[in-house]
Parts: sequence; structure tokens; C-alpha cells
Amino acid sequence: MRLNNQTYIIAELSANHGGQLDIALDTVRAAKRAGADAIKLQTYTADTITLDCDKPDFKINQGTHWDGQYLHDLYKDAALPWEWHKPIMDLANELGIDCFSSPFDHSAVDFLEGLNVPAYKIASFEITDIPLIEYAASKGKPMIISTGIAGIEDIELAIAACKRFDNHDITILKCTSAYPAAPEDANLLTINDIKERFNVKSGLSDHTMGIVTPVVSVAMGATVIEKHFILDKKIGGADAHFSLDEKEFTDMVNAVREAESVIGKVDYEMTKKKLKSREFSRSLYVVEDIKKGERFTAKNVRSIRPGFGLHPKHYNEVLESNASRDLERGTPLSLSFID
Repeated sequence: MRLNNQTYIIAELSANHGGQLDIALDTVRAAKRAGADAIKLQTYTADTITLDCDKPDFKINQGTHWDGQYLHDLYKDAALPWEWHKPIMDLANELGIDCFSSPFDHSAVDFLEGLNVPAYKIASFEITDIPLIEYAASKGKPMIISTGIAGIEDIELAIAACKRFDNHDITILKCTSAYPAAPEDANLLTINDIKERFNVKSGLSDHTMGIVTPVVSVAMGATVIEKHFILDKKIGGADAHFSLDEKEFTDMVNAVREAESVIGKVDYEMTKKKLKSREFSRSLYVVEDIKKGERFTAKNVRSIRPGFGLHPKHYNEVLESNASRDLERGTPLSLSFID
């Protein structure tokens, strides 16, 4: 993975392939144009993630966009065919953009190992699947884990699972598992708390509409941002309604990069530019003609712009002194003029 000092931005393909390989490939090209560092897939089949069962447990009833569907039907439509992974990854490699995936069972990890993926992403709803996390972590690749349904204990268990296999390259993503998520539920202060509390890298997996939340997350310390990406919302599909198209994603990337530049670093250095600007600061000036030996007063000396005179910190000292020479109105004071 090409991690550097910039926030690592992941375009999540998810179900936004429209059931066509050409659309998936064009989405990779669009993600590269939009400035993404990586394109992320999801590796499952309906049968590896759930059961084909019409019992009530398997029917979605969560107040979501997908309510009324059975899990197996939803995942059957949304799944990315496994035979598409290699051409997608080959294209990503050719374009110079990372490509990895979220595995949803051991067989997916085995399959992705055969494609030499650079990292593994554990989805929010899989954070409780400790055997899956252990198996993925055992491969020695960077681990990125979302927390959409997780409490503190869940996060601790997931991190411990990675570390049991001597995998310490762990990034935990603050996530709100609502589709779309409300901005007021983002709670981005959690990003820095994750870093400090668990001693890991932290970031954001975002499901809010628009780009404000991911941009603000940079100021909260996010090192990774994941956002659903779609070539064209007209394609439709399970995730289209909360995904960004190419223009929106490009705007997000540009805004994130600008946010990084304005955050910058801790800086108190007196640069040449700052020193030059000090010419517009306050300093002590003679504001009425003063004769040699005359007392300095609040009437004949003031702190004004520009900044070529004596520092205003000397003001009270000056008022206790006399002029050592005749001073004309508009003269910048110096210590040599004071008796």
C-alpha cells in the first residue's frame, strides 16, 4: 500500500458495478481520475455470507433502503463475481492505484491471497467475527477494520485478534452503520480517541451524504478515508443512493488535500515573510514634535502602525524618561533617544 504523509483515500466499489465487468473496470479508471489512492472490492457470495432462507430472521427490517428484501437475495444481486477480481486488480495495477478487498469468510481470504492483495479490510458487521479477523491477520498484511456496530470491547477483541498473529499494522475506522448516515451521528472526535485509546492508526469509513464529513475528519486526525464510489448513479444498485460519483469524489479528494495543506504543522518560526509583515505591526512613534530634554507623554508618544519604532513593551519606560535630542513628529522611537 502506498501510505505516505497524506490521508489515504479509498474508493469503495461495493455493489456499484451494475452486474457488468465493463462498468467495474470503468469505475476503476474513474477512481484513478478522481484522485483515489485505492479501489476496494468486497469478496463474498450470497452463500458465503448468509443462508437462502425465508425465515423472519433473514428478512431485512431495519428501517433501511433495503427493507423487505431477504439477505440472500440482496447479496446475490450485489456480489462482485470472483472471476472479475483479477482483471479489476490487473487494471488497477496498470493505472498505479491500489486494489484490495473485504473478505467475508476464510475462502475469500484464501482466494485474495492468490491475488496477492496488499491489505485486508474488515467490514463493520464482521468486526465480531474474530476467527475471520485472525485468519486475515495471519497473512501479515495491513489490517483496516470498520467499527459501525462496535463498542469498545469489540474493538479491543478485534485488535487483540490481529496482535495474536503478530500483526500490528492496524487501522481502525470510525464508521456509522446507517445508509445514509446522519451527519450528527458522525462523532468525528472519536477518530483521535481511537488512536490514543487503542494505540493504532485511525480514520473514517463514511456513509453520510456529501463530502463535509470526510473533509472535517482530516482535522480530527484521519489517516484513511473510505467512501462509496459509483461511476454514474443512474446505474442504480444497493449502494447507489449514498455513493459519490466521479465529480463528487474528485471534489472530496481536492477538499481533503486542501484541508491537509491548511492543517499543516505546528509552526512558530519567524519566516522572512512573517518578518516582512511585522512592518505593519505596532511600534512607538513620536506623534508631536519634542524638544531635547522634554518629557515623553501619552500625548507626544503613541503605539501606532508601522512597526519600525521601539517595541510597545517599552511604553511605560518611555513615559518615565526625557528626550535625548530634538525629535520630529513621525520619528520612530529608539532607545538611543531616551535619557
